[in-house]
Amino acid sequence: MNLTREFNKGLWRENAVFRLLLGLCPALAVTTSAINGLGMGLATSFVLICSNTVVTLLRKVIPAKVRIPAYIVIIASFVTVVQLGMEAYVYDLYRALGIFIPLIVVNCLILGRAEAFASRNPLVPSVVDGAGMGLGFTLALFLLGAVREILGAGSLFGISLFGASYNPFLLMILPPGAFIALGLLLAGMNRLEKGRR
Repeated sequence: MNLTREFNKGLWRENAVFRLLLGLCPALAVTTSAINGLGMGLATSFVLICSNTVVTLLRKVIPAKVRIPAYIVIIASFVTVVQLGMEAYVYDLYRALGIFIPLIVVNCLILGRAEAFASRNPLVPSVVDGAGMGLGFTLALFLLGAVREILGAGSLFGISLFGASYNPFLLMILPPGAFIALGLLLAGMNRLEKGRR
Protein backbone atom coordinates (compact mmCIF):
# COMPACT_ATOMS: atom_id res chain seq x y z
CA MET A 1 0.00 0.00 0.00
CA ASN A 2 1.40 3.37 -1.04
CA LEU A 3 1.09 5.67 2.00
CA THR A 4 1.76 8.85 0.01
CA ARG A 5 -1.12 8.02 -2.34
CA GLU A 6 -3.38 7.23 0.64
CA PHE A 7 -2.53 10.61 2.21
CA ASN A 8 -2.89 12.62 -1.02
CA LYS A 9 -6.27 11.18 -2.01
CA GLY A 10 -7.97 13.21 0.74
CA LEU A 11 -6.41 16.41 -0.52
CA TRP A 12 -7.70 16.24 -4.09
CA ARG A 13 -9.07 13.05 -5.64
CA GLU A 14 -11.39 12.17 -2.73
CA ASN A 15 -11.68 15.55 -1.01
CA ALA A 16 -14.70 15.27 1.27
CA VAL A 17 -16.20 18.69 0.47
CA PHE A 18 -15.18 19.34 -3.13
CA ARG A 19 -15.29 15.79 -4.55
CA LEU A 20 -17.46 13.57 -2.35
CA LEU A 21 -19.75 16.36 -1.08
CA LEU A 22 -19.64 15.00 2.47
CA GLY A 23 -19.81 17.08 5.62
CA LEU A 24 -21.59 19.94 3.89
CA CYS A 25 -23.67 20.88 6.94
CA PRO A 26 -20.71 22.29 8.91
CA ALA A 27 -18.99 23.38 5.70
CA LEU A 28 -21.87 25.67 4.82
CA ALA A 29 -22.92 26.70 8.32
CA VAL A 30 -19.71 27.65 10.13
CA THR A 31 -17.51 29.00 7.36
CA THR A 32 -18.49 32.65 7.76
CA SER A 33 -14.81 33.33 8.44
CA ALA A 34 -11.48 31.65 7.77
CA ILE A 35 -10.81 31.07 11.47
CA ASN A 36 -14.16 29.29 11.92
CA GLY A 37 -13.44 27.05 8.94
CA LEU A 38 -9.94 26.31 10.18
CA GLY A 39 -11.19 25.58 13.71
CA MET A 40 -13.93 23.22 12.56
CA GLY A 41 -11.57 21.50 10.13
CA LEU A 42 -8.91 20.93 12.79
CA ALA A 43 -11.49 19.64 15.28
CA THR A 44 -12.85 17.22 12.69
CA SER A 45 -9.33 16.13 11.72
CA PHE A 46 -8.46 15.34 15.33
CA VAL A 47 -11.59 13.23 15.72
CA LEU A 48 -10.99 11.52 12.37
CA ILE A 49 -7.38 10.57 13.12
CA CYS A 50 -8.12 9.40 16.67
CA SER A 51 -11.24 7.43 15.74
CA ASN A 52 -9.47 5.78 12.79
CA THR A 53 -6.68 4.76 15.17
CA VAL A 54 -9.01 3.22 17.76
CA VAL A 55 -11.26 1.54 15.18
CA THR A 56 -8.32 -0.09 13.44
CA LEU A 57 -6.91 -1.31 16.76
CA LEU A 58 -10.27 -2.78 17.82
CA ARG A 59 -11.46 -4.00 14.40
CA LYS A 60 -10.98 -7.68 15.26
CA VAL A 61 -12.56 -7.32 18.71
CA ILE A 62 -15.78 -5.47 17.80
CA PRO A 63 -18.53 -7.91 16.76
CA ALA A 64 -19.93 -7.30 13.28
CA LYS A 65 -23.50 -6.87 14.60
CA VAL A 66 -22.58 -3.85 16.73
CA ARG A 67 -19.79 -2.29 14.72
CA ILE A 68 -21.68 0.90 13.71
CA PRO A 69 -22.88 1.68 17.27
CA ALA A 70 -19.37 0.92 18.52
CA TYR A 71 -17.88 3.33 15.97
CA ILE A 72 -20.34 6.03 17.02
CA VAL A 73 -19.38 5.62 20.69
CA ILE A 74 -15.67 5.86 19.77
CA ILE A 75 -16.27 8.95 17.63
CA ALA A 76 -18.49 10.55 20.29
CA SER A 77 -15.76 10.06 22.90
CA PHE A 78 -13.26 12.03 20.83
CA VAL A 79 -15.84 14.69 19.99
CA THR A 80 -16.40 15.17 23.72
CA VAL A 81 -12.64 15.62 24.20
CA VAL A 82 -12.59 18.24 21.41
CA GLN A 83 -15.66 20.03 22.72
CA LEU A 84 -14.37 20.29 26.28
CA GLY A 85 -10.90 21.31 25.08
CA MET A 86 -12.29 24.06 22.88
CA GLU A 87 -14.59 25.27 25.63
CA ALA A 88 -11.62 25.49 28.00
CA TYR A 89 -8.94 26.96 25.72
CA VAL A 90 -10.58 28.70 22.73
CA TYR A 91 -13.92 29.78 24.11
CA ASP A 92 -14.70 32.36 21.40
CA LEU A 93 -14.22 29.74 18.68
CA TYR A 94 -16.23 27.26 20.73
CA ARG A 95 -19.13 29.75 20.87
CA ALA A 96 -18.85 30.55 17.15
CA LEU A 97 -19.01 26.87 16.15
CA GLY A 98 -21.79 26.13 18.62
CA ILE A 99 -23.94 23.07 17.94
CA PHE A 100 -21.78 22.02 15.01
CA ILE A 101 -19.07 20.69 17.33
CA PRO A 102 -21.28 17.90 18.78
CA LEU A 103 -22.60 17.22 15.28
CA ILE A 104 -19.12 16.02 14.28
CA VAL A 105 -20.32 12.68 15.74
CA VAL A 106 -22.68 12.17 12.80
CA ASN A 107 -20.38 13.58 10.12
CA CYS A 108 -20.54 11.15 7.18
CA LEU A 109 -16.85 11.61 6.52
CA ILE A 110 -15.77 10.27 9.91
CA LEU A 111 -18.18 7.35 10.09
CA GLY A 112 -17.50 6.52 6.44
CA ARG A 113 -13.72 6.41 6.94
CA ALA A 114 -14.15 4.22 10.04
CA GLU A 115 -16.36 1.77 8.16
CA ALA A 116 -14.73 1.82 4.72
CA PHE A 117 -11.06 2.13 5.62
CA ALA A 118 -10.03 1.86 9.28
CA SER A 119 -12.05 -1.31 9.92
CA ARG A 120 -10.30 -3.05 7.01
CA ASN A 121 -6.69 -1.84 7.20
CA PRO A 122 -3.74 -1.87 9.62
CA LEU A 123 -2.78 0.98 11.95
CA VAL A 124 -0.33 3.08 9.90
CA PRO A 125 -2.43 3.26 6.70
CA SER A 126 -5.52 4.09 8.80
CA VAL A 127 -3.74 6.96 10.56
CA VAL A 128 -2.37 8.23 7.23
CA ASP A 129 -5.84 8.01 5.67
CA GLY A 130 -7.34 9.93 8.60
CA ALA A 131 -4.64 12.60 8.40
CA GLY A 132 -5.05 13.04 4.63
CA MET A 133 -8.83 13.15 4.69
CA GLY A 134 -8.78 15.46 7.72
CA LEU A 135 -6.29 17.84 6.12
CA GLY A 136 -8.32 17.89 2.90
CA PHE A 137 -11.48 18.68 4.90
CA THR A 138 -9.65 21.39 6.84
CA LEU A 139 -8.28 22.98 3.66
CA ALA A 140 -11.73 22.94 2.06
CA LEU A 141 -13.38 24.60 5.08
CA PHE A 142 -10.56 27.13 5.36
CA LEU A 143 -10.80 27.99 1.66
CA LEU A 144 -14.58 28.33 1.82
CA GLY A 145 -14.35 30.48 4.96
CA ALA A 146 -11.57 32.63 3.50
CA VAL A 147 -13.51 33.33 0.29
CA ARG A 148 -16.63 34.24 2.26
CA GLU A 149 -14.72 36.44 4.71
CA ILE A 150 -12.71 38.25 2.04
CA LEU A 151 -15.74 39.00 -0.12
CA GLY A 152 -18.24 39.49 2.71
CA ALA A 153 -16.16 41.50 5.15
CA GLY A 154 -13.04 42.57 3.23
CA SER A 155 -10.81 40.89 5.78
CA LEU A 156 -8.91 37.67 6.46
CA PHE A 157 -8.51 36.39 10.03
CA GLY A 158 -10.15 39.66 11.09
CA ILE A 159 -7.42 41.79 9.44
CA SER A 160 -8.76 44.34 6.95
CA LEU A 161 -7.38 43.74 3.46
CA PHE A 162 -8.83 46.64 1.48
CA GLY A 163 -9.10 49.51 3.96
CA ALA A 164 -12.13 51.54 5.00
CA SER A 165 -13.15 52.32 1.42
CA TYR A 166 -14.03 48.67 0.67
CA ASN A 167 -17.76 48.08 0.21
CA PRO A 168 -18.27 44.45 1.38
CA PHE A 169 -20.53 42.01 -0.41
CA LEU A 170 -22.53 41.15 2.74
CA LEU A 171 -24.47 38.35 1.06
CA MET A 172 -21.32 36.22 1.25
CA ILE A 173 -21.36 36.01 5.05
CA LEU A 174 -25.07 35.18 5.11
CA PRO A 175 -26.36 31.61 4.55
CA PRO A 176 -27.01 32.05 0.79
CA GLY A 177 -23.39 33.17 0.42
CA ALA A 178 -22.24 29.75 1.58
CA PHE A 179 -24.04 28.10 -1.33
CA ILE A 180 -22.74 30.68 -3.80
CA ALA A 181 -19.15 30.34 -2.59
CA LEU A 182 -19.35 26.53 -2.57
CA GLY A 183 -20.78 26.52 -6.09
CA LEU A 184 -18.00 28.79 -7.35
CA LEU A 185 -15.31 26.70 -5.66
CA LEU A 186 -16.81 23.46 -7.03
CA ALA A 187 -16.84 24.98 -10.51
CA GLY A 188 -13.21 26.01 -10.09
CA MET A 189 -12.21 22.54 -8.90
CA ASN A 190 -14.01 20.92 -11.83
CA ARG A 191 -12.30 23.33 -14.23
CA LEU A 192 -8.90 22.44 -12.77
CA GLU A 193 -9.70 18.74 -13.04
CA LYS A 194 -10.65 19.11 -16.71
CA GLY A 195 -7.41 20.99 -17.36
CA ARG A 196 -5.37 18.18 -15.81
CA ARG A 197 -6.76 15.56 -18.24
